[in-house]
Amino acid sequence: MNGTVFGKIIRGEIPVTKVYEDEQCLAFFDANPVTKGHTLLIPKEHFVWVQEVPDELLSYLFLKTKPLIHAMKKSLGCDYVKILVEGIGVAHFHIHLIPAKFNEILAHWNHTTYEEGEAVVLAQKISSAL
Repeated sequence: MNGTVFGKIIRGEIPVTKVYEDEQCLAFFDANPVTKGHTLLIPKEHFVWVQEVPDELLSYLFLKTKPLIHAMKKSLGCDYVKILVEGIGVAHFHIHLIPAKFNEILAHWNHTTYEEGEAVVLAQKISSAL
């Protein structure tokens, strides 16, 4: 049983703003976003470290980043999307997709917030662009 916060999210015990979901993975907005639209992509199966993820699933996850990035650029107007793999905050492998603009320098882990209802609107825009 995956007792992490991500396990609870996968089971629907904790609500999130979903961007994408299929049988193998889930993409949703980070609760403490670096920029608006900051998305986490996680496998539904529990693995702590990248080296534990089976090659086929790892390939699948990284291939899923491509349409997500295209959708984020189209719907959010960002210039590029940073990809960060860091698994120490939650002991469940995850990929950060962080929208960015060329003229903005993002300090590592500065956070932003959403206005009421804004996260849902932005998630729908990304989902619609997939």
